[in-house]
Amino acid sequence: MSDFQQFNLIAALQQAIQDEGYELPTPIQQQTLPVALEGQDVLGCAQTGTGKTAAFVLPILNDLADNGFKTVANRPLALILAPTRELAIQIGDSCDAYGRHVDVSHVLVYGGVGQGRQVQAVEEGVHILIATPGRLMDLMSQEHIYLNRLQIFVLDEADRMLDMGFLPDLKRIIKSLPVRRQSMFFSATMPDSIMNLAERLLYQPVMVKVDAEHTNVDLIDQRVIFAEYRQKKPLLSQLLKAGDVGQAIVFTRTKRGADYVAEYLRRDDIEAVAIHGNKSQNARQQALDKFRADKVQVLVATDLAARGIDVEGITHIINFELPVEPEVYVHRIGRTGRAGANGIAITFCSPDEAIRLQKIERLIGFKLLEDGRTPEPLPESETETGSDDDGSRPSSRNRRRRRKGGPRTSPSKSDVGGNARNDGGGKSRKKSKGKGRRGRRGPPTAGDAPQKTP
Repeated sequence: MSDFQQFNLIAALQQAIQDEGYELPTPIQQQTLPVALEGQDVLGCAQTGTGKTAAFVLPILNDLADNGFKTVANRPLALILAPTRELAIQIGDSCDAYGRHVDVSHVLVYGGVGQGRQVQAVEEGVHILIATPGRLMDLMSQEHIYLNRLQIFVLDEADRMLDMGFLPDLKRIIKSLPVRRQSMFFSATMPDSIMNLAERLLYQPVMVKVDAEHTNVDLIDQRVIFAEYRQKKPLLSQLLKAGDVGQAIVFTRTKRGADYVAEYLRRDDIEAVAIHGNKSQNARQQALDKFRADKVQVLVATDLAARGIDVEGITHIINFELPVEPEVYVHRIGRTGRAGANGIAITFCSPDEAIRLQKIERLIGFKLLEDGRTPEPLPESETETGSDDDGSRPSSRNRRRRRKGGPRTSPSKSDVGGNARNDGGGKSRKKSKGKGRRGRRGPPTAGDAPQKTP
């Protein structure tokens, strides 16, 4: 029997979970599902790859299907807000998978494409609206969408929304929400700006959290290769041609760097595409579609563009450059080692990135082992002049050091130590209909529709 039987999910959703082959809930699901199913607000702190999409999609589907809500034109019953088109599409795929046996509809609303079909779908009536902030605000201002009938609101990847400058739109959307509702708020990090937003949005929330160590599962083999920056591109090419790399995501810190690395790999007969914020939505989606269809081996991405991407079968994550924030490392490696598959995460560390590596190791709780498959040192003629920023030119510090003939330093082998690999519990309570989310916020404001009327 699946361990999902402990939750008060209707039979149709239990069947969908079985169809998907799920047996054990992840820690974020274990903590979130019992409280979400009872209609309580949730403040979730979870990294990418922890299964949080199911943690909020299943309760939404359960509530709407179990109570038999009917759709009304232009007035969705649930709203899931996501920062990017790619993440919205993936949430839509989850609604398809988990909702295959229930009569609950969903519509995707995002920018970068014409709004005609989206408007038509919303006007026909929809249970769940999955939207990006910009397009949602556009359609609300055109009076194509009203939120006064909303039962459940989910804000996903909140920290990324703020990074992308969506805070003004978020504040306007929150003001449009009915008082009586259930809200679920998920973010990978919880700085003050996120906590302030959560205070505006949530009512007596239950805090659920999955620490970084829970996402670094044993299935991900984490390694480091110490190399000068100028060696990284040739090393990357050698690594990808080694024969044991299936599909890989290569992470760079900058958009320009992603383009340079992808172009270098293509010149070396490795199929690669770049994805970052300067690409149009259509270009980004085409790159993802090619990667998902296994038409290209390598996706070169920046962190903002890649968060939320869920592609099965990724064998390797390669950190071409270390991120500034150590938590971002956890986001990156979470793209592999999914659904019981093994994964490998390899980090290229240049001398000036040694401090960043130490911060990552402190966060995850162990030192990364030096990759045993490190290629032989490359001859000077095979290495490229690189940069610490975008791959276009060496940094001024490195140029000065080379002109002066100073020594190039790298972390000593003694700095590389041993490796130590590092789930939550929860018990569901019986959901009582008509209680929980409704009736606990006081009387509705003017303009609120009756909350349980189909």
